[in-house]
Amino acid sequence: MDFQVIFKVNEKIYLRDPESSELGKHIIKSAIDLIYELGFEHFTFKKLALEIKTTEATIYRYFENKHRLLLYILNWYWSYLAYLVMFQLQNVSDTKAKLKTIVHLLTHELPDSGGRLDYNKNYLNKIVIAESSKVYLVKEVREINKNEVFKPYKDLCANIADVITAYNPDYQYPKSLSSTLIETAHHQQFFSNFLPRLTDVGTVENKEFTALFMDDMLFKILDKS
Repeated sequence: MDFQVIFKVNEKIYLRDPESSELGKHIIKSAIDLIYELGFEHFTFKKLALEIKTTEATIYRYFENKHRLLLYILNWYWSYLAYLVMFQLQNVSDTKAKLKTIVHLLTHELPDSGGRLDYNKNYLNKIVIAESSKVYLVKEVREINKNEVFKPYKDLCANIADVITAYNPDYQYPKSLSSTLIETAHHQQFFSNFLPRLTDVGTVENKEFTALFMDDMLFKILDKS
């Protein structure tokens, strides 16, 4: 897949737009690599500064703290995933096929693009699986949410909910099911890799198990109602 994508991330997330400079873009790209390598708990601006040969003060000019940096990365991811959903569904008329395509996108690595933001999509996918809940499972979530910084995630959920409703107009909980699908995709992929006894993964490849489980769950719910 060869295309260019540019997303405008909510300006309330950053102090200076990383897109406005080569250094800013380098900060984001290197942060993705380092968060993947170290995990978010062990990731610090000091370590990032050493990695890209700059100062902590320089990074703080772009982001107030590492939570905001992670939120920026995830906003980019949610926008990219929403774009992929739209792109891959545009020529699909069958609603069941649309839902299966969505499940596949949620349970497999993101396809590479020819875009100028050369983020490691594999690392980004792993970060989302392991770290995404850390941006909203925080005490200050109500205050943070006032600035609509979760809008790309909400928009993605709404888009998936629309497909669910198109498949079964009588189903009463499309938004709840949509967000459940996304979070289930993350949890089951994480558990399959690190806590497999919490799953039924068995000998099935992890990502295929998650897709099979989600297909089974999704259509049993929708075909029953």
